[in-house]
Amino acid sequence: MKPIRLLSAFLTVGGWTLASRVFGFGRDILIAAFLGAGPVAEAFLVAFALPNMFRRFFAEGAFNTAFVPMFSKKLEKDRDPLTFARDAFAGLGGILIVFTLIAQLAMPGLVLLMASGFADDARFDMAVQMGRITFPYILFISLAALLSGVLNALGRFTAAAAAPVVLNIILVIAMLTGAALGADIGMALAWGVPLAGVAQLVLVWIAASRAGFRIVPHRPRLTPELKRLAIIAFPAAMAGGVMQINLLVGRQVASFFDGAVAYLNYADRLYQLPLGVVGIAIGVVLLPDLSRRLGAGDAAGGRDAVNRAAEFSLALAVPAAVALIMVPLPLVAVLFQRGAFEFRDAALTAQAVAAYGWGLPAFVLIKVISPVFFAREDTKTPFRFAAISMVVNVVVAVGAAPWLGFLAAAWGTTLAAWVNFALLWRASRRFGDAAKMDPRLVHAAPRILLSAALMGLLLALLVRFFGEVIDLPGWRYPALFALVVMGAVTYGALALVTKAVTLAGLRKVVRR
Repeated sequence: MKPIRLLSAFLTVGGWTLASRVFGFGRDILIAAFLGAGPVAEAFLVAFALPNMFRRFFAEGAFNTAFVPMFSKKLEKDRDPLTFARDAFAGLGGILIVFTLIAQLAMPGLVLLMASGFADDARFDMAVQMGRITFPYILFISLAALLSGVLNALGRFTAAAAAPVVLNIILVIAMLTGAALGADIGMALAWGVPLAGVAQLVLVWIAASRAGFRIVPHRPRLTPELKRLAIIAFPAAMAGGVMQINLLVGRQVASFFDGAVAYLNYADRLYQLPLGVVGIAIGVVLLPDLSRRLGAGDAAGGRDAVNRAAEFSLALAVPAAVALIMVPLPLVAVLFQRGAFEFRDAALTAQAVAAYGWGLPAFVLIKVISPVFFAREDTKTPFRFAAISMVVNVVVAVGAAPWLGFLAAAWGTTLAAWVNFALLWRASRRFGDAAKMDPRLVHAAPRILLSAALMGLLLALLVRFFGEVIDLPGWRYPALFALVVMGAVTYGALALVTKAVTLAGLRKVVRR
């Protein structure tokens, strides 16, 4: 097998993820304009969150975490990877068909599990109805995620990375069509979700077939390899479950504050932009690459891959985090404040964006360090640390809600991410040099932090001027664009300048 070219793969996945996020913003801008932060918007967001929550639990969060390393090693050693992929596809599909049918009956309970604040409220019935329509999405997108894992292990990242764009395009079309026909926008969105799932599955199935992995469905069978897959996947599923509990806690807290479910959702969209472009790209590319290197006995190459992923992540995530912290209101106002989404909604959403911004580097670094464990088929350690971080999240989100309101949910998520990363980083030392910082990263990290900090100071000054210009009709987008470009150029220039500066003291601290 040809080796995976990390930088090229990062750029491919990151570029398509960026495109998906841009279309996602278009989707959310329309949702905000048509529905604002009202009951229909909140009902749809909860209904849409249900299949996405379990999708992360079954697919990206657990099944693929176990499947990709096993498949990659079979691919590297040519041990019939096609049969293994077909058996895994059939097994996952069988489980999800049964699960989807059960969820249809249990939908009222699932909605209450997500947002008990909807009880005895008009939002509850709408969320149940929409939830039954959207839930089959989990079947299609989870199978698409498995096929994406096959493609990623083969070093073919384009189709899998492009698939999420399809979802956002279809939902945008659904809203515009619904508005043109005078139909219910919320229901148009709900029906668009399973349709998008089918389209995504077809896209990656065709790509896998062209790559020589034509996955033909058959009756599920429990082979010894699937038993091992299940054993490895179980702790990852539990870890995925823990992460979903974190999301549930946030939504439960938010459901008791009017509009807060929508505020957190729109804030999540903003911080998911850099997280998706950087963090998801790193996780998607790094896991199959590490697995294949371990299978080939290339420990030095594995260490270099992890360090370059960390350097790439920090270089993009740290300045993005500073921007989210320093200029959240202009970002939210320009992107979402229109129609039913008023200034008060934008201001409250911006507070959540800033809270998430403090946690962005931790979220991204977790994507870097987790594959070090998963590539070795160690899913138990990340599960234990995820459970600890869950406790931190629950304590902060619930305990601080009387004082911080719905923002307690955002701060709980941020603090839990830093705890999770710290525990993973400390535990990775047992792998020796595999997860240790190399000299290049030791030199780059303090330069990145210094450049981003100075950029933040400049943004604090610029926002005083552009904050007023953004409110002028016709100047919103040019002013925000200028603000973003100035920040990016400043950060790039500072990074080049500080590259020549010797930061011996900081490097010694980082080495320790």
